Amino acid sequence: MHSIGSAILGAFELLRLATLTRFRLRGPYWSWRWHTAFGRGTPPRSELLWAMLRFGRWARRMRKL
Repeated sequence: MHSIGSAILGAFELLRLATLTRFRLRGPYWSWRWHTAFGRGTPPRSELLWAMLRFGRWARRMRKL
């Protein structure tokens, strides 16, 4: 993680995406995202948390472009 600030912004972006999908975390978008990111297995919780924050950071950077 680059910094605490980027982790916070990543978490904010994840909250924004969850709001846009109406918190349907088992819906089509999040199911597709889960399967493309992790395939069949589920990583350990700590690895999952960091992967989610990295995705949030990436999504924020893409939105700023």
